[in-house]
Amino acid sequence: MGKRKKPIQSNDKRLFYSIQEVADHFAVNVSLLRFWEKEFDSINPKKTAGGTRQYTKDDVQQVEIVYRLVKEKGMTLEGARQTLKDRKDDETKRMETVERLKEIRNDLVSLEEEFDRLHEHQKYSKTPIEE
Repeated sequence: MGKRKKPIQSNDKRLFYSIQEVADHFAVNVSLLRFWEKEFDSINPKKTAGGTRQYTKDDVQQVEIVYRLVKEKGMTLEGARQTLKDRKDDETKRMETVERLKEIRNDLVSLEEEFDRLHEHQKYSKTPIEE
């Protein structure tokens, strides 16, 4: 059985993520992320004095773009590099739009749950009107 994704929450207030957390987010091996760092200039996590990689949300977004091109669209590394070179702004905007839509969906789900709670509360709290 393959690895399972463990998503990084978009509303998370953390500044940095470990390479393992990013690998788990995309359900890939840590070694693949290290390889992509060498192959794609856009993936460049900060490294501590001890060499520990620290990924920011922007770094995770860059990995997501490469992941989408290579793993989901099936592009070769060269094809993905060329796409990033030619249409980096388009890919970045597309990823930002997808992320924003996910946030909107989460907000809508929360609103729906709140409406359901209010409806249930109102349904059971009504008392008959005395005349």
